[in-house]
Amino acid sequence: MYGKKSKIDSGFEYQSQSSILRPSIHSRRANLTVKFQDLYGFSVEGNVDDVNVLNEVREKVRQQGRVWWALEASKGANWYLHTTIGQGSALTSSLKFSALTNAITLKKLIRKGVPPVLRPKIWFSLSGAAKKKSTVPDSYYDDLTKALEGKVTPATRQIDHDLPRTFPGHPWLDTPKGHAALRRVLVVYSFRDSDVGYCQGLNYVAALLLLVMKTEEDAFWMLAVLLENVLVNDCYTNNLSGCHVEQRVFKDLLVKKCPRIASHLEALGFDVSLVTTEWFLCLFSKSLPSETTLRVWDVIFYEGAKVIFNVALAIFKMKEDELLLTHHVGEVISILQITTHRLFDPDDLLTVAFDKIGSMTTNTISKQRKKQEPEVMKELDQRIRRLNSLK
Repeated sequence: MYGKKSKIDSGFEYQSQSSILRPSIHSRRANLTVKFQDLYGFSVEGNVDDVNVLNEVREKVRQQGRVWWALEASKGANWYLHTTIGQGSALTSSLKFSALTNAITLKKLIRKGVPPVLRPKIWFSLSGAAKKKSTVPDSYYDDLTKALEGKVTPATRQIDHDLPRTFPGHPWLDTPKGHAALRRVLVVYSFRDSDVGYCQGLNYVAALLLLVMKTEEDAFWMLAVLLENVLVNDCYTNNLSGCHVEQRVFKDLLVKKCPRIASHLEALGFDVSLVTTEWFLCLFSKSLPSETTLRVWDVIFYEGAKVIFNVALAIFKMKEDELLLTHHVGEVISILQITTHRLFDPDDLLTVAFDKIGSMTTNTISKQRKKQEPEVMKELDQRIRRLNSLK
């Protein structure tokens, strides 16, 4: 078996990690840096204030869980699947109203966070992964895994190189079992989509999916729906053209949404893509604390890739005053890195992302992408010609 049906033995469970975090009394008195594990087993460093924030977040998670369970009890186990308003006279007005009510309720609920224990089921259903999986034979993942055993390609070599560097020190991911599971997911996908193959950054995304989904097969299908349906095309292809487009779109949005920051950073000669490229390629998994990252992913899997722009803009917006006081590029990078690493309360980030940044429709983002694509492709073509001329 390759973990198709059986749950991954990650060595920890959500419930065992939900107890109150208690730093030592010496840490309290001296306000020293303390170390502890978060909900998903990642080692975290912070002060006592950070511990208090994390305890508050855990209490919010428990409260939100009670809300979801109450809705499951009153509306039915899969009520969130009945949010589409169908066409035609066969659907009564009462059913249409019910679907609309469910859709509004669901959007609000997801922005407040999906409880960790429900994430596998909710993500798999709402993202389209379940539908995608249903189009192939049940043995698809296992068959590919067995067929690819022992095969060596440039993608598998790069995957093997990156495995030890993917969340080193994690109690399950950084073990032989964790490496093997992550390798299988990445290798199978590299053969499913030869245009993407494997791109650095996907290792972090797939690793976090494994921790959430609990089975290799479900993590694989979540990765597939993410790359094939949720994110923009060509983000992870050889020339990263899609990622370059996203960076240009983000720079334009920063000018519109945070003009003072954009103007100041331009005066410093700071290219925001130095920081934001990793945010987009790793979907914040290397930058934000795990529960904050997954709260962002909750919304991405339901509302789409536009959410990445909201969140990235929010990080800049939250530190506007500090950024405007910077005099060097190094100061900007330091502020953004410290900010992201200590964003332990997802609500702080998401409130700014959706309430202060304002709404951005998928259509608006798509128009911006189409505007930027020709220039990006022109630059990439010129780069290839220069490289060829040097051979």
